Amino acid sequence: MQLQQLLYFVAVAETHHFTRAAERVHVAQPSLSQQIRALETELGAELFSRARGNISLTEAGETLLPLARRILADADTARHEVQELVQLRRGRVRLGATPSLCTGLLPDVLRVYHDRHPGIRLLIEEGGSHDLVRQLARGALDLALIVLPLPPGSPALTTVELLREDLVVVSSASARAPRRPVRIADLRDQPLVMFRHGYDLRELTVAACRAAGFEPGFTVEGGEMDAVLGFVRAGLGMAVVPSMVAGRAGPGLRVTPLARPGLRRTIALAHRSDVAPPRAARELQRVLLASPATG
Repeated sequence: MQLQQLLYFVAVAETHHFTRAAERVHVAQPSLSQQIRALETELGAELFSRARGNISLTEAGETLLPLARRILADADTARHEVQELVQLRRGRVRLGATPSLCTGLLPDVLRVYHDRHPGIRLLIEEGGSHDLVRQLARGALDLALIVLPLPPGSPALTTVELLREDLVVVSSASARAPRRPVRIADLRDQPLVMFRHGYDLRELTVAACRAAGFEPGFTVEGGEMDAVLGFVRAGLGMAVVPSMVAGRAGPGLRVTPLARPGLRRTIALAHRSDVAPPRAARELQRVLLASPATG
């Protein structure tokens, strides 16, 4: 049974005439009649009584008519739903990002994307790069903003570099802190507020301190970005954070650049190499690449 056959059947049932039905569905009358006969053969029952040119439904035809209308309506609904997805009227994007990028980069980017495609639901998953890579690999995310380089043993991912961002030192505005650029070595005797284990910024900061010949000392550790900024604002210590986050951190914090060569991190947009992202996700990728923050 084909949708085309059901369409022809409904047209004949509603016009009570094979020629007018053929004109309605824009097909030659012999072709329409042939398809109706094929449908009757498949169902094993005549659908129309053709006595003396008077076309009327048989009992089988009466039974089929509401079902055929429902099937055709469902097919139209399916076609419409798919077209809406293709045309970005509806759908979803599952985007992963580190908490610092959710705070610094994404608000403006997502506002632009939402203005262009208000029907697309944006599902944001915060996590460290290692966690996000694992979620990409198992298909739980369409795209992820991660910190390069990829961890050893990562699955096959396609990455597009978005930006390279300087890291800065933040301290409480009420605490004594140097106003000149700070060297990593200057943090040797400073209390630090440190992110939780598995957080990219923790690993980068600790590695830089060890390269400078010392182990950093922590007054508080284990927080996410908002918690770390709050602890610093309260005067519990300094922290090394992305410049984009520091610029949005609000009052109560002093931002001091790191002396050259400083610390930088590379942000990339990643997706699985073996699966093309859906259309809505590809559009978000274009917005990210065109953003002034990543240009």
